[in-house]
Amino acid sequence: MVRIHVQVFTIGGGVTASWETLGRRLTNSHGHQLYSADGSPKNDMAPTQQKDDGIYIALISVHGLIRGQELELGRDSDTGGQIRYVVELSRALALHPAIQRVDLFTRRVEDPAVGDDYARPEEQLGPGARIVRIDAGPAKYIRKELLWDHLDAFADGITEYLQTDGRLPDFVHSHYADAGYVGMRICSVIGVPLVHTGHSLGRVKRRRLLAAGLSKDEVEEQYNISRRIEAEETTLATAERVIASTSQEVEEQYRLYDHYSPEQMKVIPPGTDLECFFPPRGDERNTPFARRLGRFLENPDKPMILAISRPDPRKNISGLLTAFGESPKLQAIANLVIVAGNREDIQEMEDGPRDVLNEVLQIIDRHDLYGRVAAPKQHASDEVPMIYRLAAESKGVFINPALTEPFGLTLIEAAASGLPVVATNDGGPRDILGNCDNGILVDVLDTEAMARALIDVLSDEDRWQERADSGLRGVQRHYSWTAHVERFVSEIRPVIEGTAPWIRPPKRRRPMLHHDRALFTDIDQNLLGDPESLQRFLEVFRSKNDNNATFGIATGRRLDSALKVMRRHKIPEPDILITSGGTEIYYAPELTQDKSWARHVDHHWTPHVVRRVVADLPGIERQPKIEQSRFKLSYYYDPSKAPSIEEINSLLHQEEQSVNAYVSFGQFLDILPIRASKGSALRYFALRWAIPLERVLVAGGSGADEDMMRGNTLAAVVGNRHNEELSQLVDLERIYFAQQEFAAGILEAIEHYDFFNEPRVPEPES
Repeated sequence: MVRIHVQVFTIGGGVTASWETLGRRLTNSHGHQLYSADGSPKNDMAPTQQKDDGIYIALISVHGLIRGQELELGRDSDTGGQIRYVVELSRALALHPAIQRVDLFTRRVEDPAVGDDYARPEEQLGPGARIVRIDAGPAKYIRKELLWDHLDAFADGITEYLQTDGRLPDFVHSHYADAGYVGMRICSVIGVPLVHTGHSLGRVKRRRLLAAGLSKDEVEEQYNISRRIEAEETTLATAERVIASTSQEVEEQYRLYDHYSPEQMKVIPPGTDLECFFPPRGDERNTPFARRLGRFLENPDKPMILAISRPDPRKNISGLLTAFGESPKLQAIANLVIVAGNREDIQEMEDGPRDVLNEVLQIIDRHDLYGRVAAPKQHASDEVPMIYRLAAESKGVFINPALTEPFGLTLIEAAASGLPVVATNDGGPRDILGNCDNGILVDVLDTEAMARALIDVLSDEDRWQERADSGLRGVQRHYSWTAHVERFVSEIRPVIEGTAPWIRPPKRRRPMLHHDRALFTDIDQNLLGDPESLQRFLEVFRSKNDNNATFGIATGRRLDSALKVMRRHKIPEPDILITSGGTEIYYAPELTQDKSWARHVDHHWTPHVVRRVVADLPGIERQPKIEQSRFKLSYYYDPSKAPSIEEINSLLHQEEQSVNAYVSFGQFLDILPIRASKGSALRYFALRWAIPLERVLVAGGSGADEDMMRGNTLAAVVGNRHNEELSQLVDLERIYFAQQEFAAGILEAIEHYDFFNEPRVPEPES
């Protein structure tokens, strides 16, 4: 006979739910009632089936190689941080006084290519916690994308195990999309609540894969992405709680789903291993890493400004270096140490990291920072905690200058090490500094503000200690595993009791899911110029859009410059950001760069030859370094002295240079690879996202926008640009010349084309 456990615990004393509220949980697998309304067992229950003490939790994590010791993190893409998370969570939960038992269910693997540990049916993780491995599918180890056909068997195997074991869990906590599907199947059979943690989301991953150059068909074939997204949608529709790490994860990632329900989502940051990250012990300067820094630094005893990140453009290492290089005061009081992964030869790295590190070296050279900046080539993973302690021992500061930061684990590690921080005012760091009060949030696109914040932290020794102490308290209170489990239990307790409200708002269509149209505009002459009409445009777009239109910005500015001006004018980050004249494409919510587009435009691009041809031409002067990018050469252009654009193109052709050269606003000359332009980038996006050009509205403001506007797109010229470079387009039927200026002109064009309803495509004149 199956024995069902129903016991509710409250933390610090509380109210036990009535039997009526738990009625749906008081049945066995055959639907027979086990308890009476007063809580007494039915006559068919043996005394051994009485309730046990404590909550029983079933965690599910299907894929990867999961064991209690010597986790093989990084062995493959399936064996990453999620594996450590579920193992540490299981152990931490089992230590809570209200929890009697935790079982972590995963797939059993018998494969000579992996260790024997993964074939053991059960493995003890510690008091009250164990791994339970269930047979499902082939015995060998296979990647998660190939597991979908075996998940039903896995769900059945867990259900049978629970029934045979004689006790059902109080709730199921699934991890990742595949476990969400399994958990949903189990909970529908045994009648217990489902709690879910996504870790990563299919819709976000699909964007990244498309940005990496894979086609939609390749993404589908290799990653079964549609099945994953459908499983996530169904899980979100079923789960009574969704646990996220940051508010940004809820607001910018889960909101991409039809079954987005923020009322059911709770932000509980993951725990940090405080046995690994702790304040200095006094021996940090005698470590091999500290001695290696002596190769770089003239005075290694100065306070350390520490940055640890991947060499990724979004991490904004160049912005940090520029802030340091432009501040003599900062250089006088501190050293800068950049730990950006491991490398052997920069030139053998992939394009993105190689470009970042080359720029790092160029900025060091430009500002002559030798002896004040260290960028070591190698470090061991087990040295990282000591590196934080070394910075803390020097009375230094940790900085996260990323352009976008969904979570900010390094900030928690720094705080746990007694190290104050300066961090980007974006995403996760807001939550972390709100909890820890151990540093300063800053606009990392403002290099002067970044330098001032670093000086502020380093210059006041008493305030430095206050911040260090506050960070240690904040980590203990909010980011230890103990704190995580306390919050987790308090959030889940109403679910177990049956007192948690079931809130499900009406299902809404989400942006970038059902998009069937897109609006693109430049920044400077369209959105800027009239703050009142800009706010009206943003309000109308949000209210009328009904989430079926993609919002894109196409600008000649570099990414950092575009973000800076958008934040200054409170323009929200768009779904698609085309920068540097069409040479770079970025996707929300994490500014993921489209690497496939970058490889595409690199075709036959030899900028050193272009610079040589243009160098001695009259009326042409190179713009500052900040306006240049990898695929864009920018110059000031004086039409009264300089050759015409046709003559410049002819000179470049004579040197076998096939490029796109154009003049904007009558005074700026940009030269790009032949495959790069705003129009080409827009069409690339529309093709990959299957949006017909007849449903793409483009608001142009300069000659650089012309190729976006010609052809089958719907286009508009705002009133303040009628007499400029775009005036020659007046006779084209798909280009509307608005009477109103700036953003008001875009609103006029939206109404003219009936953009939010059924866009009207103008008929060609007979």
